[in-house]
Amino acid sequence: MAGGVVKVYGSAVSPYVATVLVCLEEAGAAYELVPLDMAAREHKAPHHLARNPFGTIPALEDGGLTLFESRAISRYVLRKYGGTDLLREGNLEEEAMVDVWLEAEAHQYHPSISHIVRQCVILPMIGGARDQGVVDVHAGKLREVLGAYDARLGECEYLAGDFLSLADFAHFGFTRYLMGTEYAALVEERPNVRAWWDRLSARPAVRKVAALMPTEW
Repeated sequence: MAGGVVKVYGSAVSPYVATVLVCLEEAGAAYELVPLDMAAREHKAPHHLARNPFGTIPALEDGGLTLFESRAISRYVLRKYGGTDLLREGNLEEEAMVDVWLEAEAHQYHPSISHIVRQCVILPMIGGARDQGVVDVHAGKLREVLGAYDARLGECEYLAGDFLSLADFAHFGFTRYLMGTEYAALVEERPNVRAWWDRLSARPAVRKVAALMPTEW
């Protein structure tokens, strides 16, 4: 394999890192997860800032190439290591639909679910307390978004069409955590979204990475 073993800097606890790991697993790429001491703020240390100038995770090194931002890393991994069908490259219309639902994840789904997960999961992990007002606002927004998702998933099995794609995997990390909270009900009340999540969760790559993520906090 050109470039040897891919190095991913971060922790599978991070939903961003977890999504990248799922893509690496789906692509069958050899990789090493290099942990950073987040409590000691190693992600803000000069050696990590050389990989990611914004001091976040993940960062990826593949030979002489260094990348950051989980969505860009995921696209690269799938293009290089055999998961291009998850991008539907070569079929202009299907590729466009993958792009549409990747944008929906970034601009509709993520802004709401990330706040819920931060308040209900991440803050308790580090000894903080949730702000229920923040949760309530974003739970209402996520419910609206999931209404549109449910309608879409009533038309096809996956978000971009009747085929699995990166658009689906991009939702994995944060949804995995949401489903461990009382706000799993937002998914449960939408039968098409629930069925989609069950299909996604059954993937061996997803199961493997999900096992690395905590279930209690």
